Formats: sequence, C-alpha cells, structure tokens
Amino acid sequence: MLNKFIFSRKQIDNYLKVAKRDFAIANKSDIPEVVFQFCYSCLVKTAISICAVNDLRIKSRQGHHIKLIEKLSAYLEDEEVNIIGNEMRSKRNFDLYGGGIVISLKSAKEYLLWIKNILIRTEKYINNKIKIQKLDI
Repeated sequence: MLNKFIFSRKQIDNYLKVAKRDFAIANKSDIPEVVFQFCYSCLVKTAISICAVNDLRIKSRQGHHIKLIEKLSAYLEDEEVNIIGNEMRSKRNFDLYGGGIVISLKSAKEYLLWIKNILIRTEKYINNKIKIQKLDI
C-alpha cells in the first residue's frame, strides 16, 4: 500500500497547498457537515504530504486512509491523531454508506481547531525535514 517514491519539493508543497485550501473552505463555512467533510479531507491530504516528504507514496486501496492516518500519527509522534483521525474516518464512512450523520456546530468547531493544529505541526515538520535533507547533500 505504501511504496518508496522520491517527490520533488514542488509536489510536496502542492500536497500541503491543497490541504490548506480544504482547511480554508472548512474555516469559511457555517454548515457543520461542510466543516467536517473539509476537515477530514484536509486531514487526509495533510497525511499524504507528510508521507511524501518521507519518500512514501500511498496507493488507493481498501484501508489506505487508515494507513495514512497511522503514518501522520507516527511522524507527529501523537497517538491522538490516530484516535481522532479514525473517529473522523468512521463518521465520514457512516455518512457515505450508513445513512448519514449529523455534526453539531460545537463538534465542527472542535474538529476545525484540531485540524488547524495538525496542519501547523505538519508544515513545521515538513520544513524541518527539508532543511535537514538540504544539509545532508
């Protein structure tokens, strides 16, 4: 599911850019379900970007979101990422396949603040990793 692959800085930056775009959409919305969906999308794209800077490419297979969340949690050294990320994944799956969910405004705001923190930490991680790689050259 995860393969070794060397990404360019431009590719990594683009993954992070689209994650930030999804965060901006979530941040601008007043509709809790929209906030939730774009927070989840931001989470997945953030995980893709942190895998990319670590030379890992994910293949779209059953369970690939679980693996992405696990990797994000491991690289940030934060088990809460795995717990909350999989909670979000389960809710999103139930919304798609199980008849829908209702997200409260309070929950949507909590997810928004949480993913903002994850996005900031991931961007710092990526920038530090790239600086270290440049020093190794």
